[in-house]
Amino acid sequence: MLPSPTESLRLADYDYDLPESLIAQEPAIVRDRSRLLLLDRKTGSVDHRIFSELQRYLVPGDLLVLNNTRVFPCRLSARKPGGGRSEIFLLAELGPNRWNALVKGSLHAGKTVILDSGIEADIIADRDDGTKDVLFRNVPDIRPVLSEIGKTPLPPYIRREASREDLDRYQTVYAEEEGAVAAPTAGLHFTQELLSKLQAKGIESTAITLHVGPGTFQPVRAEIITEHRMLPEFYQISDTAADRINRARAEGRRVVAVGTTSVRTMESAASEDGFVRAGKDSSRLFIHPGYRFRITGGLITNFHLPKSTLLMLVSAFAGREQVLAAYRTAVAERYRFYSYGDAMLIL
Repeated sequence: MLPSPTESLRLADYDYDLPESLIAQEPAIVRDRSRLLLLDRKTGSVDHRIFSELQRYLVPGDLLVLNNTRVFPCRLSARKPGGGRSEIFLLAELGPNRWNALVKGSLHAGKTVILDSGIEADIIADRDDGTKDVLFRNVPDIRPVLSEIGKTPLPPYIRREASREDLDRYQTVYAEEEGAVAAPTAGLHFTQELLSKLQAKGIESTAITLHVGPGTFQPVRAEIITEHRMLPEFYQISDTAADRINRARAEGRRVVAVGTTSVRTMESAASEDGFVRAGKDSSRLFIHPGYRFRITGGLITNFHLPKSTLLMLVSAFAGREQVLAAYRTAVAERYRFYSYGDAMLIL
């Protein structure tokens, strides 16, 4: 059954038990050989397939909406002048050599850290949200050298250092627009071959951009989830993408979002009558049960952390009880969870 507007808004009701052994630490050997759990949001029934079989469950005329953001190597190892280690996690570029960042090591404005490459970083401002403004010195422009000195920003539940393989695998095959600090992980399962097969079947696709920021993963601490506030994330929808989405909607064709970031982008840009506006903006949209979807008719997504805004979005789309029941099935069937884990298709 479809979600009810009276679904629970208590944080405790979005929890579930997950054995740590099911948290994927490595990507699948082949992208589209990940497992795929099918969830029928009308009946709650589930089925089990492989991601490469996706074209069996989409129909000609369906429109896949991909998030083409590109993860950049934003983790920088550093040392404090007096000794001890630090890390700068870049979030957003503010100007030439000036960035908003997370800085580890109990450091505040007026302090300087030195990157392992020798580049100096002055902390020039403390923000109320706990982030810092950092100015890099003795380098003309730090952006071109990030690929050499930065590390792939793997999430903390992947308990290993990023490898050279992650430079490729923690990136979708269609990534273009650099600016994300985390991958839109539902898209990690696609290969160019699979995209070509879908196109040959008459399944269209279009790309939009949402640069995934820390707000996507910010813990929900409010006991009533409606009190949670999302941090802004930049998005952009081209005229072409908006036209394709709006034409599909007008023709009664299904719009299938690849990932929760694609959902949030489209729904953020949607008018009350269900048309997407092209342009650039920032999204603070928090989708939880009770939300009325204007655009999204299907969803491809990974399995998300307990009590997370991502799990709440999926629950809004397919119903909390059905989603949690599907998660319990996934645990029993030993699916792999989180960023490098398996996927769901919800129709």
